This record gives sequence, C-alpha cells and structure tokens, in this order.
Amino acid sequence: MASDKTIYFIAGLPRSGSTLLANILAQNPRHYVTPTSGIVDMLVQVRNGWDSNDAFRAMDRHLSEQVKGDVLRSMLQAYFAHTDRPVCFDKNRYWAEFLEMGAALTGGREQVKVLVTVRDVRDVLASFERLYRTTSAMGQLPQEAALALKFKTALGRVQVFIDDSQPVGRAYNAIRDAVTRGWKDRMHFIDYDDLTARPAETMAKVYRFLGEEPCQHDYNNVEQVTFEDDSVYGFKDLHIIRQKVEPQPPQWPRVFDDAVFQSPSWKTIESVAQFWKLYQKP
Repeated sequence: MASDKTIYFIAGLPRSGSTLLANILAQNPRHYVTPTSGIVDMLVQVRNGWDSNDAFRAMDRHLSEQVKGDVLRSMLQAYFAHTDRPVCFDKNRYWAEFLEMGAALTGGREQVKVLVTVRDVRDVLASFERLYRTTSAMGQLPQEAALALKFKTALGRVQVFIDDSQPVGRAYNAIRDAVTRGWKDRMHFIDYDDLTARPAETMAKVYRFLGEEPCQHDYNNVEQVTFEDDSVYGFKDLHIIRQKVEPQPPQWPRVFDDAVFQSPSWKTIESVAQFWKLYQKP
C-alpha cells in the first residue's frame, strides 16, 4: 500500500483539551482527525503477537522483520484509507509510549510530530473529580467499582487517578519518559490555558511546528465532528467540547479543600503541576 497520507499524533494528559484541539484542526479541509483511536493498541498487539507466533519465529529472521514492518505500515495507512484528506491526526494519549514504533511506521524519526496537550495537573484532577460527581448521581465509575473504599473521599479519588495504572498517572509518565528517551524535539506542548485564552496564537505555533500551511479557524463556533460513546469509559460527557473557545478559570481551588491540600499527595502533585514548562525554551 502506498504511503499517501501524512500522519501526525495527538497525545498528552487527559482532560487537557485534546478533543478541543482535534476539532479545531478538523476545520481545516486538508485535515482528518480521529476521536480517541485504538489503532496504536492494534499495532502493538500485532507487533507482539507476530514475535510470539511460531510460524513467524521459524521464518528467516530478516525476512520476518521486513514483512512485519510492511504489515504494520499498511495497517496504519489503511486506518485512514476511507478519507481523501491528505493530513491525518491520530489521537491517543499513549502514543508517547510508542514513538519508536511510530517512527518505524511513518518513515523515520524526522517524520514523527506529536501534539502534546497539557494542563495544570491540579486542574486535570479537579476536572475528573467534577466528572465523578456528575456521573455518580446515576452511575458508578469503573475505578469506584474496583476501589470502592478508596473512592469514598476526594483525597482517595485523587490518589487513584494519579496511580501509574490510571489515566493521569500513566499519561504523565508516558510524556516524561518520551522526553527521557530523546523525543522532546518531536513533541509540541500545547497548554490548555494558552489554547483557550489565545487560540489563534497557539494554533499558529502548531502550524509552524507541523510545517503545514495555516488555516483560518473560527474559534467562536467549533463544530464537534469527533464523537465517542463515553459510557464505554464509565464517565458522563467525557469528550464533549464547548462550541466557543474561551478561557476557563482554575477549577481546583473551588473543587477541593484542605482535606486534600494538606496531604503529602497534594504536595507532590503541586511540585509537578506544570512539569512541561521545564522542557520549553525561555
């Protein structure tokens, strides 16, 4: 299959504006954007399954590796075969864990460009807490079902979400480790507060990073074209965006209180709340 699509990745923290960014990008008629995409998971499964399959293990090793690469590259291109838009954005916050594979499938390291949405971690956690309060009126989150006693307090819920196996902790670790592995120059950090307060300036920087021709965007009327059944994730309205892009005040001072603020866990969170600023040039 010919590699006829330019493919970029959208990763980052949950609740940090990746869905908003995707739908702004989708206003460009050259762009196709996905909702949360499962193709990276499928690629990893095929990669891992290939190496454990006896028939492929018995093949000539060089040939097996070559064919495996061809199959995986074809899978990624085929995922976008239904659209005639030449520039595609695949959104999954865990792409940061698999950038080496991404490079192998898109033509090399220089072809990898990742838009990494970030937000003050305290506000990410406040957003999850607000979602919990909305959802819990008539439903139960998967985390609550698994960790019922821990979920009895706001502090306990914070500690769950920052665990390495949970959405905030895993995404945070994925970003930090991608930088450790040397991918910082292929990552463009997009601060949620910048995107909502200064969208035109922020998007101009995105286009410069991508090397794509800029587009005139309408920030007062962002039509949502990516939809997800959020009941799959256990949350209510997890991926619904506001039509108008406008600044959002910090949520955490109003969502939490001293029961959270005085805890050692919160002190640790405060120390990394805006960790991506360590990577940006002054």
